[in-house]
Amino acid sequence: MATDHLLHEFPPVSTQAWEEVILKDLKGADYAKKLVWQTDEGLAVKPYYRAEDIAALQYLDAAPGEFPFVRGAHAMADWRIREEIDAIDPEEANRAALSAVAAGAEEIAFCNVTIENASDLGLLLANMSQIPVHFQSPDEHVIRLLMKRLAERREPSPVSTGFDPLANLDFAAEVLRNVPVALVPFTIHGEEFEESGATAVEEVGFTLAAAVEFIAAMQSRGIEVGRAADSITFSFSTGANYFFQIAKLRAFRMVWAQAIESFGGTREDAKARIHARTSRWNKTIYDPHVNILRATTEAMSAIFGGADSISVAPFDECYRSPDDASRRLARNTQILLKQEALLSRVADPGAGSYCIEIVTDFIAREGWKQMQVIEAAGGFQKANSDGKIAQALEQSQKSRDKAVLSRRRVFTGTNQYANLSERALDRVDFSRLTDVRRGTEAYELLRLRTERHAALTGKIPRVMLAEFGDVKMRSARSNFAANFFACAGFDIATQRFDSADEIAACDADLIVLCSSDAEYLALATELMPKLNARGRSTPVLVAGNPETTEQLKAAGIADFVHVRSNPIELLAKWQNNLGVKD
Repeated sequence: MATDHLLHEFPPVSTQAWEEVILKDLKGADYAKKLVWQTDEGLAVKPYYRAEDIAALQYLDAAPGEFPFVRGAHAMADWRIREEIDAIDPEEANRAALSAVAAGAEEIAFCNVTIENASDLGLLLANMSQIPVHFQSPDEHVIRLLMKRLAERREPSPVSTGFDPLANLDFAAEVLRNVPVALVPFTIHGEEFEESGATAVEEVGFTLAAAVEFIAAMQSRGIEVGRAADSITFSFSTGANYFFQIAKLRAFRMVWAQAIESFGGTREDAKARIHARTSRWNKTIYDPHVNILRATTEAMSAIFGGADSISVAPFDECYRSPDDASRRLARNTQILLKQEALLSRVADPGAGSYCIEIVTDFIAREGWKQMQVIEAAGGFQKANSDGKIAQALEQSQKSRDKAVLSRRRVFTGTNQYANLSERALDRVDFSRLTDVRRGTEAYELLRLRTERHAALTGKIPRVMLAEFGDVKMRSARSNFAANFFACAGFDIATQRFDSADEIAACDADLIVLCSSDAEYLALATELMPKLNARGRSTPVLVAGNPETTEQLKAAGIADFVHVRSNPIELLAKWQNNLGVKD
């Protein structure tokens, strides 16, 4: 074939040959620091992978729909578009659900509806017999009402609930002895771990540990493994770490299949039913339309990871009650991915990708180890009640928060590249800001404080970025400082100056000198007396961390802004110094 001749023109290149070229290009730079990504999960991601890296993996030949289901629980690709309905009144919730279905939703989740009796349930489900329905937060009373309704009438579409079976294991066993075929009564909520700081490994490990404990508890109560396994949905949150989120869902299906097999269940019993929702943790109230882009990549991770149903959150849910337009955007995101991008046509498109397979295998192995540690400590519920789960989540959350605060973790429009003209104060429902912990809260509170100050005084503190001297360094440092102070909503001006006199005469509440380290001391020594001579007490900062720091402080420099600065502490300090307070 012509292809064979083409490939002969490209002789194989050994890993050693690749490494030699890389080392040459690095010119003595540290290989690991430059090219190896140390992830929060503990995996050192190499700059490239080759076929030899995945040669030992055992599951690669399994097709979609085949054990251990790493490539998906079904032979064909596709997922259901789940829309969340927040209405409390059953009739209102029903109308909203039917409207969503008419606009493209394929599954409905009722999140807050009040159901007191069978009549309420009937009103809620009117004209919805063809649509899969999920009850997000039912109590035992609602579960019983659902069981009675489904026993009396055969619903063609499945009904599921978000009830946590570990909350009452005896009740869970009672349900499973009488549950109608159409009802999937329980959910193991892995998304709670992700939104509390868990890494992908922890999310898989903790979710698996909770599910294993449930299966064991049902077995001890005389419930068959298959019946118990078929009664649960796994709910995950998909975040921004694109490839890891794809691998997370693939890995979980694999370890769940292994767990069910170890309990003596059949391979058919070992299929995990997975729902995915776009993450709440990384959504922002500033530049909120970027949330649409974030949710799109997160939905793609869920799709490529093989989720059975997916919810895309409206972009504005973190700061107000979503309106029809934002709900439509969220719904259409999935419709576009399904019907225009045709992502529903291919099952597990990442299969065979060296990197994705390596990450999948790593998360599966480490997640299994995490589950075993919890089992050895007495099981999930004991570890949870003893605070061990919370302790692990707190440690991971601190690491994640630190990355955000230092701006190593970028939130476009919030801790980097903020839109200075944007105002959010008037559109924010502050009661919603405390509903879910989000990564950008510290930055958003700083900026909202500046907005309140402007509303009260009619003025936003003005920061002058004074570029001086070395062309390359002054531009680099003014760009850094502009990004830095924009995070707190200051009014920022950038200007090039030729003399200390010009800087002393500028109109600003705060001056930041932007130049090279070598030029700062001479400039500060000349500038500070000129400011004093004009009777001005404008604070002067330096962009950078020069060796002459102590001499600059002695000359009158008030502070230093650089990559090692704590942005929240420094910005809050200068807000206070400039009169911007709560």
